[in-house]
Amino acid sequence: MAVPKRKTTPSKRNMRRSHDAIGSTAYVEDKDSGELRRPHHVDLKSGMYRGKQILEPKDD
Repeated sequence: MAVPKRKTTPSKRNMRRSHDAIGSTAYVEDKDSGELRRPHHVDLKSGMYRGKQILEPKDD
């Protein structure tokens, strides 16, 4: 059975875990409406995705 030869230091452990942090979510400004939306997602206000009408627009 594999057993670690030395204790992993807290510094090495934390450096290994540095890539596991949750990053902030990205938002882009929509060209047509000017609203912020997630990239590669349907704009829920207008219902458009990549220049095509996908959903019915929401009524405010």
